[in-house]
Amino acid sequence: MVTKPDDVEKVLTGKKTATRRNGRYADPGEIMVLQGKRFKVERVYRETLGDLTDESAVQEGFNNLEEYKNAILAIHPGMPWKAEMKVWVHEFKEV
Repeated sequence: MVTKPDDVEKVLTGKKTATRRNGRYADPGEIMVLQGKRFKVERVYRETLGDLTDESAVQEGFNNLEEYKNAILAIHPGMPWKAEMKVWVHEFKEV
């Protein structure tokens, strides 16, 4: 669910508490293990890119929505940012 080294580091330091993906990668109650630390998936739900806020970006480990949006578009060159596009949100916390 969280695989990029930068994102793993953000999770390990508590800066990233959610990940948004095109697919559903976990269910509530599942455990994700990163470098020996365990994180429990608390909530999984869908939202649109148009629903994202600065608070959403902070959950992802960014300072604001614009920074998050730029990072996502850099990872997926040519992908349009469409407000109606749906993503899966996976919220987790260390256990």
